[in-house]
Amino acid sequence: MKKGQIIEGVIERVDFPNKGIIRTEDGRQVIVKNTIPGQKVSASINKIRKGKAEGRLLEVLEKSPLEGDKTGCVHAGECGGCTYQTLPYDRQLEMKAEQVKKLMDDVIDQENRDYQFLGIKESPRQTGYRNKMEFSFGDEFKDGPLALGMHKRGSFYDIVTVENCQIVDEDFRKILSVTLAYFREKNITYYHKLRHTGYLRHLLVRKAVKTGEILVDLVTTTQTDFPGIAAAQMDEVESTLNNAQENAFAGTEEELLEGWKAALLAADYKGIMTGILHTRNDNVADTVTNEGTDVLYGQDFFYEELLGLRFKITPFSFFQTNSLGAEVLYQTAREFIGDALPSGTDADIAEHGKIVFDLYSGTGTIAQMLSPVAKKVIGVEIIEEAVEAAKENAQLNGLHNCEFIAGDVLKVIDGIEEKPDYIVLDPPRDGINPKALEKIIRYNVPQMVYISCKPTSLARDLEVLQARGYEVKKVCCVDMFPSTFHVETVVLLSKGEIDSKKVRVEFSLEDMDMSGFQKGATYEQIKAYVLEHTGLKVSSLYISQIKRKCGLDVGQNYNLSKKEDAKVPKCPPEKEAAIRDALKYFQMI
Repeated sequence: MKKGQIIEGVIERVDFPNKGIIRTEDGRQVIVKNTIPGQKVSASINKIRKGKAEGRLLEVLEKSPLEGDKTGCVHAGECGGCTYQTLPYDRQLEMKAEQVKKLMDDVIDQENRDYQFLGIKESPRQTGYRNKMEFSFGDEFKDGPLALGMHKRGSFYDIVTVENCQIVDEDFRKILSVTLAYFREKNITYYHKLRHTGYLRHLLVRKAVKTGEILVDLVTTTQTDFPGIAAAQMDEVESTLNNAQENAFAGTEEELLEGWKAALLAADYKGIMTGILHTRNDNVADTVTNEGTDVLYGQDFFYEELLGLRFKITPFSFFQTNSLGAEVLYQTAREFIGDALPSGTDADIAEHGKIVFDLYSGTGTIAQMLSPVAKKVIGVEIIEEAVEAAKENAQLNGLHNCEFIAGDVLKVIDGIEEKPDYIVLDPPRDGINPKALEKIIRYNVPQMVYISCKPTSLARDLEVLQARGYEVKKVCCVDMFPSTFHVETVVLLSKGEIDSKKVRVEFSLEDMDMSGFQKGATYEQIKAYVLEHTGLKVSSLYISQIKRKCGLDVGQNYNLSKKEDAKVPKCPPEKEAAIRDALKYFQMI
């Protein structure tokens, strides 16, 4: 198999995330993204690495029997968003649940396979469910007209104008259409990612489901030397101006933005236009970065309601993008916590209440949900704006036992005086920093709830948690993103459980009397120490290598290969440091 080779085949299955599997005639597997089980497709091989091949989808030759008669969105095939829109919703749910179950079964310890897999809960809405969209400015093809929407599938540059997008409601679509028409008329350029020139970058739209409040933010560069402005400032206007210059906007940036605001306010919406903003961003990265925001109309926040609580949301605050789905997600998390937190009178909670850590807390949604049944909830979030919003939200809801701290979980939790009785984790897509996870594990809480928006990151972290004594008790999926391959997963983890078949013995080396063997700890004792304090697994070979480095007696042939010219793996630096620390602890060096 070579790069550029064209293959055809039927998609056997789709693994998370979005990895369709074709088996070629010679039995090799090829990954083709953006496919559905049962489709016959053609693909071009574009990557071969370590015996694994990946192909770029060229064409769907035959529909899958699973797809039915649903046609989906008119932007299907061009837009890079909704891969599963042609699948009936019940089949979407089945496929997501199967993918997560497979990931969990692959990493959950064999003796823990009796965990409860509770399937998947559906989104209350399958269309028009998103409360936030980040649209990009660009063109659909080189030197084409201004476009505003989503990236074309497989392209870093081309933009598809998604004026009929089905995962947002009609207010989003109207705001997109009004904005695009206005800036096309004014001949305003978009920011070119290669040349780093141009003005228009992104359009951020947020709308609350419960209150109907709308917040719109135009993100631009500070490059305000529009062609029209330059021409107007000339002492003598040359008669050779081309059509683009003649029709170009000839005012100031303030006048341009005032006109855009007026165009938005002139339109009719089902919701309520609460704020129109302008954010400056000269960062070369293709992301929305806030380098200063001005309020053109109204205010720079809006309110949403979840599970009877009210939340103030700012343009860049993290908040679940499916409000009604978020209620299902957080209700599931609350059910998992169940009896771990007391319920009853204020006196009961004051006497028996627990201290809960809500790590990666965003705008404090989970923290405030747990506040009525906890002694105290401490939320940690790296985005300062979200932390300030969380504090305001707690005051707004009359909650006085919530504390929110701005900072990286890895750096912040060491400075918290209180020790948690319960921990809730809701990390970003890439999961938890390994060093932060180690600190979290050291609290040794009896139960944790882990909420994940990326099952592969969850699976990686579960391997570490299980190695340190936690067992997976329950897993439940919640579909927050219909028509896409994304899915949320909630996991209940427990430590120190006892059943009729096995007893888990918990101990700490720090509590043991080591005086009997401090001068000569065994390899198993060194391994146990390293695992407990760092989460790393080290081999006897690595231990013997470091003992030799430290001048300790190992035995002339201990852990040496009997083969001539054998390649012996060298102990990695991080494991060497951990082994040296253990040797110091046991007073061997």
